[in-house]
Amino acid sequence: MAAAVPASPAAALAAAATDLAPHELRILVAVDRERGFSAAARALGLTQSAVSHSIRGTERKVGAVLFERGRKGATPTPAGAAAAAHARRVLRLLETLATEARSAERGTVTGRLRIAAFRSAALHLLPPALERLTARHPGVEPEVRIVRELGAGAAGEVAEGHADVGIATIDAASPPAGLIGGVLLEEPYQLVHPAGHPDPRSLPLVDWHENCGSYTRRWWAGQDWIPQATVLAEDDGAVLSLVARGLGFAIVPALSLTGAPDGIGITDLGPERPTRSVGYLATPELASGVLVRALIRELRAARR
Repeated sequence: MAAAVPASPAAALAAAATDLAPHELRILVAVDRERGFSAAARALGLTQSAVSHSIRGTERKVGAVLFERGRKGATPTPAGAAAAAHARRVLRLLETLATEARSAERGTVTGRLRIAAFRSAALHLLPPALERLTARHPGVEPEVRIVRELGAGAAGEVAEGHADVGIATIDAASPPAGLIGGVLLEEPYQLVHPAGHPDPRSLPLVDWHENCGSYTRRWWAGQDWIPQATVLAEDDGAVLSLVARGLGFAIVPALSLTGAPDGIGITDLGPERPTRSVGYLATPELASGVLVRALIRELRAARR
């Protein structure tokens, strides 16, 4: 096999001229976050002209318009939104590089760990895992952000570079593009009603918007006894509070029933009951990092 021909110095310099430097990535992220050049400049302690110059240079290098300029600020184009997501992920990798190098030298696991999770996972699944994680590795600094499981949900936080790992409802067979993950638990849905009510199915349906699997949606559509929801709540905690007060019944996943309030009755939906998969998602580059792997170990251990 022929040996690879090294690039000429001129070619190497030409390639380097199109690379984006970390400071350019930080400016790109700031403009995307602040939706304006002046606001980004204030946040970074730079002049507006320096920010504008940097964004023009970045646009030349990537060959696309990243922001629409207007009276109301700077709105990212589709190219800009994609570029900002990649920029956040690259900057996080640079931070991880330094953190993991220091950890390797000292034989410790340290650093900031950004977690996005939907409400019931943040309340009931994460705390025991984080308690074990920080007891084992006192240098770990968890940052937990509760995300509504609507649309992109926690997976979107990871894909866009806002979180290192997401705890989300997932389809194990086809995780979101660009992410990898695994199932932590399969939780069944249960019929939840006021305790002691003689005919809970006669009550209004209390519901809230959340992500659920295709199997659950098919099951729901096939149940002619389930009416259209007439009471909509913001989250599962509000659903349980309304049901406990006798204002309706609901169909709720098991994790949400942890520590359910007094006045709640729970009835099994039978062998064909729907379930949802709850798992973790991360980018391939961060999934192999020591912090994410340490959290996943504790999440799995907490479920045993």
